[in-house]
Amino acid sequence: MIWLGVDTGGTFTDFVCLDEDRGIRVHKVLSTPEAPERAILEGIRALGLPLDRLRVVHGSTVATNAALEGKGVRTVFVTNRGFADLLTIGRQARRELYELRPRKRPPPVPPELCLETGGRVAADGSVIEPLTEQDISVLRDALEVLGPEAVAVNLVFSYLAPELEQRLRAAIPDGVFCSLSSEVLPEVREYERGMATWLNAWVGPRVAGYLRRLGAGLPGVPVSVMQSSGETMGAEQATGQAVRMLLSGPAGGLVATQYLGELAGFGRLLTFDMGGTSTDVALIEGDLHLTTEGHIGDWPVAVPMMDMHTIGAGGGSIVWLDAGGMLQVGPESAGAAPGPACYGRGGQRPTVTDANLLLGRLRSDAFLGGEMGLDRSGAERAMRPVAEALGGSLRDAARAVVDVANAHMARALRTISIRRGVDTREHLLVSFGGAGGLHVCELAEALQMRSAMVPVQGGVLSALGMLAARPGRQLSRTLMRLLDESGLDERVVAELARLRDRAAQALGAEGISLEACEQQASADLRYQGQSYTLNLPWEGAVSTAAAFHDRHAERYGHSLDQPVELVTLRLAVRGSGSGFRLAERPGDIPAPEPALCRMPGGEAVSLYQRDALPAGFELAGPAIIAERVATTWVARGWRCQVDRYGNLLLASGRDAEQAPHQVTGQSDESGGGPARVHHLAPPSTR
Repeated sequence: MIWLGVDTGGTFTDFVCLDEDRGIRVHKVLSTPEAPERAILEGIRALGLPLDRLRVVHGSTVATNAALEGKGVRTVFVTNRGFADLLTIGRQARRELYELRPRKRPPPVPPELCLETGGRVAADGSVIEPLTEQDISVLRDALEVLGPEAVAVNLVFSYLAPELEQRLRAAIPDGVFCSLSSEVLPEVREYERGMATWLNAWVGPRVAGYLRRLGAGLPGVPVSVMQSSGETMGAEQATGQAVRMLLSGPAGGLVATQYLGELAGFGRLLTFDMGGTSTDVALIEGDLHLTTEGHIGDWPVAVPMMDMHTIGAGGGSIVWLDAGGMLQVGPESAGAAPGPACYGRGGQRPTVTDANLLLGRLRSDAFLGGEMGLDRSGAERAMRPVAEALGGSLRDAARAVVDVANAHMARALRTISIRRGVDTREHLLVSFGGAGGLHVCELAEALQMRSAMVPVQGGVLSALGMLAARPGRQLSRTLMRLLDESGLDERVVAELARLRDRAAQALGAEGISLEACEQQASADLRYQGQSYTLNLPWEGAVSTAAAFHDRHAERYGHSLDQPVELVTLRLAVRGSGSGFRLAERPGDIPAPEPALCRMPGGEAVSLYQRDALPAGFELAGPAIIAERVATTWVARGWRCQVDRYGNLLLASGRDAEQAPHQVTGQSDESGGGPARVHHLAPPSTR
């Protein structure tokens, strides 16, 4: 079997191929946003992969882009009588609390597409208003008049009586995409549940159509899709779970980062994934952290997803001057077409990539392994108006652009870490994505971090993460029971059994046995009367209650002598994946002699090819490390060491000199032998 990890980004589509005969191969092609499957099929042809032995795991931006760009389908929202404006009212939260004249925003669903019906139950499951045959007939007639492409059904307390929504589904015309809240998110909070259900229906037909086209282009090839939670699911089931794919691509990068961090001996990681269109930042402390309080654009997404923060700052982010003459970078991106001006594909506006080329950090003859040349004169033409407006040289303008982009990314990194009380100096900054290595040293300095890492295959790390990911599901159901309630443990056992049955059915369709899967039960808990919850492993009512008091005190500085309430029960199930293992890099190959390249200011810096660097090799900045899918800029005052897996471990000069474990030379005492590999110590141990 040949495994292929694919990450479809806004600018590039990345490929990592795992073949027992030929090892790991990587590839990049420009994305085709209008039909993302075209770029995937093009990359498979370029790699010459036989379809009869191929298995594809991929992260897709189809759901993400459709949601962010407002390109969902015509969707009807069906709910109980009196709740038609549920999604419009939301939580009555203001984006700008003190704005006296807030800008009116259109509702998620136009009023004419919000329909009301019967079938309402109370919080205890008792029927308040029955669902009659007349209700179903009226709904059927209304849908025929409105002609939607999708329908989202969200009844109040639907998780207590899912059969009511199932009866409504029978009234929906054939060929219309249907999303039921009792299936998408069987949890408390009707607004968040309704938003998840509507998003699933709104972008669902786009995702389903894309996956069908991809499947038609890969007949007989098993295709899996990365979920926002970091597990994969079969494409056939993913067609009805679009809302679980909103962070599909970035989730792959975090899976790979955790894996590589463990190999390198680092557990506390602060990550930033800088691609062509955006930058995603996240915090990893041991296990990957999931949240049910994520957002996509202005909308809450309560399904489990990786806890990350995204900003519109990438290599393709467009540079512009605002009305006051201030330099701005992003969020608009040049994307894949036309792309940055230096791509020579018709782009006229300057971008961060153009700035890095003008600063000499990108080499026009080494981009994508020399397969794609960069047009320096095009970058100069695009940047010249900015330089003139700022009253400086092209180099000064490019330096200012990079500074502004770094400021945006540093602020995002602080949001995910320092603003949560995390001391970033105890973490390793991990940079990946096609553009991340160009900014890693300066961002580490901005955050007062002493060390960083550019992972092996960092330019395609999200695609690598597809291979390291495992199939699985995140299942949940709201209970709303006090932990001291009699018979609760038995009730939880019964509910977990139902969740396991659902997991067995879903994974069984992919040929995966539940008995071979890792299972972890957890619960969302709170003090009775609170609104927010903490998630803890379920270990029985008594033990879990004690753990909750401790966790609450740790998180908020106090605990209460109040009853603890179990809100939602969760079950995470993960099977085995591709068996991906990263091979060690040999240390007995000769140390390379660097080439010298002249920077725009006249300084000569060392240029290395990353593939030629042996394990244990160490170099000092300023230097450029080029590879086929990315470039790393080692700034002055920083040192770089290649670990045994090919990761670039970076440390500031002062910290490198003080670190207790260093590379002590390029050969052993007998001379001519392989380099001795000593990892730079994790920040927390120094």
